[in-house]
Amino acid sequence: MVSLLTPDLAEIADLPGGRPTVQVKYVDTSDGGLWVTWRWEHALDRPRLAGIQPPLPALAALRAAAPRPADGETVPDALRRSWAVLGDVDQEMRLAEALAGALFPAPLVAELEHFRARRPHLRVQGSPALAVVPWEALRVDDGERLVHRCDVSLLLPASVRGSRTRTPAPHRPGGPVVAAVSPVVPGAVASLEPVMRTSEPLVEAMLAGLGDRLRGTPAEGPVRSHLDRERLRELLADAARFLYVGHVSAGTYALGTSLHLTDGPEARGRAPLVSGVHRPLLAADVALDGWAAPSRVALVGCASGGDTAYADPAGLVAAFTARGAQYVTAARWALPTDAGLDALTGSGTRSEAFARAVVAVDAAHEAADPVAALGAWQREQAEAWERTGDPAHSPVVWAALGTAWS
Repeated sequence: MVSLLTPDLAEIADLPGGRPTVQVKYVDTSDGGLWVTWRWEHALDRPRLAGIQPPLPALAALRAAAPRPADGETVPDALRRSWAVLGDVDQEMRLAEALAGALFPAPLVAELEHFRARRPHLRVQGSPALAVVPWEALRVDDGERLVHRCDVSLLLPASVRGSRTRTPAPHRPGGPVVAAVSPVVPGAVASLEPVMRTSEPLVEAMLAGLGDRLRGTPAEGPVRSHLDRERLRELLADAARFLYVGHVSAGTYALGTSLHLTDGPEARGRAPLVSGVHRPLLAADVALDGWAAPSRVALVGCASGGDTAYADPAGLVAAFTARGAQYVTAARWALPTDAGLDALTGSGTRSEAFARAVVAVDAAHEAADPVAALGAWQREQAEAWERTGDPAHSPVVWAALGTAWS
């Protein structure tokens, strides 16, 4: 690692009040290395810059461990491959330590430590090479992850969050909540089977707790929504929040990332039909067709937050942000359902890790600060994982989730 600047801690030490917040941005280099820049928001005229030289074995190890399908790999195969590391507490901790050591220059570490008592907010903008880095889970010290030291949010490109055409939606505490939970997909497409079991007590109780705030039409029980794009668009116009729990499909480009709702071939959109019976909702449809997003959007689905994996990072997170969302929580890799976790662990117990993650995300978006609230839950999960090694607390679920704040 080479630092082109020798930061002086005194330059940023004085904070007139409020909370220390740092923006950290990474750029890939042609030789497999990285540039990293960071600026404290109270000292924007004191930027820092460092180069991270290749090779980066920690990133290679992460790519081998992250449940994001490689070319020709199915999601179940990717999850089985990943479980060999993310299902083993010792291997996962070693990987999390190696990633922290590789990706954080010593001067940045020193500055974060300087502000530790004030719990800094780290806003990180990754690069395509870092698309699956679980920033919150990086192990910076014995028994401590980054989320123990900081609140961590994802920083979208300025062209998205600062666009002149973007009008941030107002926060509406206690307002309507639109929930599309395991939406019914027309035609029973085999690859789009329900992500929830027929009975999910935790999620059912969560939805029931919303009372008359809940919007959407149940079709086959509490966790089988029947919601098409036209109805969704109508409901989102005055909603406080949107919670999506279902399938997300990657595209050949970021705007081609898609959600799967109850849309048949008659639905108007840019996506080709799946099996001749279902038209997915593309990020491009949301971004370009004048949708209005609520202030808070949660997309709990496989690689729903995979925007930065593309050269043009304008996927679902950017699309909803462009339409007004201020907080978007999404997943950076393929999420195992609870049925999938049962198959991975072979323990014979009934997993509820995925359902608990859905409940935690929903609760975070009810909180005044969704980033801090989700981080608190992730800290609990990390501590339980290191203490017990119980698959119910594996980072394969909780470390997948990150929140972009704009």
